Amino acid sequence: MLVRWALALLHLLGLGIGLGAIWARARALARMRTDSGAMSQTLTADSWWGVSALVLIGTGLWRLLAGVEKETSYYLGNRVFWVKMILLALILLLEIRPMITLIRWRIGRARNQSLDLSAAGGLSRVSYLQTGALVLMVAAATALTRGFFQ
Repeated sequence: MLVRWALALLHLLGLGIGLGAIWARARALARMRTDSGAMSQTLTADSWWGVSALVLIGTGLWRLLAGVEKETSYYLGNRVFWVKMILLALILLLEIRPMITLIRWRIGRARNQSLDLSAAGGLSRVSYLQTGALVLMVAAATALTRGFFQ
């Protein structure tokens, strides 16, 4: 019982952190060319987005594979679960370009190099798309736990 509660708590905290982080990253990226503090805000938000991904994926896999809430077969046989996994895959695919770009910016910043920030606007839009997909994942998760759309 305590493990179920702890995993659910961590999972929901990961969601809250992730939603705030990806939204903050999107907003900071949008201000990149006009705000000197936007780079630090972007990188901080991106770090929290990464932490939330580890927490969400880690606790989600644990809950799925250990049958903590429901048997694994319940999830694997449920269409809403697969919608949720497709949304997760979309978020992860969308993250490839921002991840590579932000790693390059971190390295360049550490080396005091001049950074090409021309991608910031596009990365901001990607982050907003990821925010929307994350909200849809929450909708799918709530439908899943209540047995809707099986």
